[in-house]
Amino acid sequence: MDEVQAGREKFIEMLKEIDPEVQCVIPVRSTNDSFLISLSKGKARKFITISEDDIVDLVEDDLIRQDVESQIHEALKQMKQGH
Repeated sequence: MDEVQAGREKFIEMLKEIDPEVQCVIPVRSTNDSFLISLSKGKARKFITISEDDIVDLVEDDLIRQDVESQIHEALKQMKQGH
């Protein structure tokens, strides 16, 4: 398994721990060294951008993991508010 795939799996694992009902779509390839990730729950949808380096570092770097986790929480909060 390559580093990006391991990071994708870690992202999905984190998302499911936060809210198992949220669906996500992570592109196969990054664009401009970033992934535009779609999060959706019911009719609500939000996009977050995470750099390719951060996806790779999710597996081993706690600070990156905390940053990505807070981005997920913020996106879910905005989805609930209807933004």
